[in-house]
Amino acid sequence: MNYLSLIAGVQEMAQNELPIEEQGAEATEITLNFVDLAFKGGWIMIPIFALSVIAMYIFLERYFAIRKATKEDSNFMNRIRDYIHEGKIDSALALCQSKDTPVSRMISKGIKRIGRPLNDVNAAIENIGNLEVSKLEKNLPTLATVAGAAPMIGFLGTVMGMIQAFYDMSNAGNNIDVGLLSSGIYQAMVTTVAGLTVGIIAYFAYNILVAKVEKVVFNMEATTTEFMDLLNEPIK
Repeated sequence: MNYLSLIAGVQEMAQNELPIEEQGAEATEITLNFVDLAFKGGWIMIPIFALSVIAMYIFLERYFAIRKATKEDSNFMNRIRDYIHEGKIDSALALCQSKDTPVSRMISKGIKRIGRPLNDVNAAIENIGNLEVSKLEKNLPTLATVAGAAPMIGFLGTVMGMIQAFYDMSNAGNNIDVGLLSSGIYQAMVTTVAGLTVGIIAYFAYNILVAKVEKVVFNMEATTTEFMDLLNEPIK
């Protein structure tokens, strides 16, 4: 009986200890959210955060602006051709003005130059095209700057954090512990991650916008060629 009682007592103790251990593990578990990490990065996180806001604003603003410029009317040039062949120049201009796109503004400029030498017409269209491309590329250099500057600022925070950690070590003498070094090391690691994250996202955003601008430019060049071919067609 004594032996059985001992076994029963051990089993009861094991059952009672399991929840206590789990509770202890949960109590000692450390959770760290994004906001806590951001604060541990120190003041260097402020310019990194500002760059992230700038990058997001530029990307969204340019994305929708370029998306609007890429809207195509498959029947646009056919209608322009019909109006020009019928001598309805005013109708062709009205059609161009109703389409708020870079292509329509280029063709509108070309229609206004009808009757002049073809070289003059082509030069006028190219000038408008250059202005339209410049508008589409607005703020893209700034986005590229963010993509390069954010990681550099993050690395600056890394160096500053390591300097702080070594400074604390030198002042602590023989009383060095992990808690003493954690502040500088946190700053070093967090700013690196934050800077690289913002830089990578801005880099991908920049390349997405550049690809979209190139698509618009290709469409503008194709439409210009089609319009000049239209002016070269013999009058029936």
